Amino acid sequence: MTIQSETIELQVQGETIAGTLVSPGSKMPGILFVHGWGGSQQRDLARARQITGLGCVCMTFDLRGHEKTQSQRLTVTREQNLDDLLVAYDRLVSHPAVDPGAVAVIGSSYGGYLATLLTLQRPVKWLAMRVPALYWDEEWNSPKQALDRQRLNDYRRRNLSPADNRALAACAEFTGDVLLVESEQDDYVPHSTLMSYRSAFVSAHSLTHRTVDGADHALSSEESQKAYSAILAAWVGEMVIGARLDRYPHYAPWYA
Repeated sequence: MTIQSETIELQVQGETIAGTLVSPGSKMPGILFVHGWGGSQQRDLARARQITGLGCVCMTFDLRGHEKTQSQRLTVTREQNLDDLLVAYDRLVSHPAVDPGAVAVIGSSYGGYLATLLTLQRPVKWLAMRVPALYWDEEWNSPKQALDRQRLNDYRRRNLSPADNRALAACAEFTGDVLLVESEQDDYVPHSTLMSYRSAFVSAHSLTHRTVDGADHALSSEESQKAYSAILAAWVGEMVIGARLDRYPHYAPWYA
């Protein structure tokens, strides 16, 4: 790892003493978490703290229509939530410790869907999606909450291609590394949706597909939560931290 040294002067009671500020010359990967519809950043914070310990800068946030902006739940649109994600991404990469060429986005359900659309407008090197939801392209500016639930269920059971859906088209253009995590007992995002996403990543550098046995959509059990955390940590360790070691061979995380 490259080390930078800066000579500084310290003022003490009218006198000047010399010092040296030593800092790592390399920047860290940035990881952005995007929660699902009806969720919040609280569900991601524990994982963000764990991954930060590996040598990353992580960021969580609340989409509009959630938590402090819950009053907007009935009116917020997918376009507005994508704008939220774009602003959050820009804030993360503006952090002085973040390498803008090494950004990962981790999205759950609705957040996974939005993450695919983000890749059309911002550079993303790694994309992890847990039970990514899928929505038709029309009614983009209609309130998200007003979308017909039964129609969504039927739509997600179809075999869809990048020609059918903008999110899948974004997947087809994505050239980074991908993690897809499925819940075995998911009542909201069926296996067919995961397969539509999986089939769409025709240009991905790598694709990892994992299933959490016995898990429902929300990972309601502690066992399911732990299983997903283990899958995510292993993938981040292999992809994100591994790439950093390749780029900075003398870098070692704090736990090494």
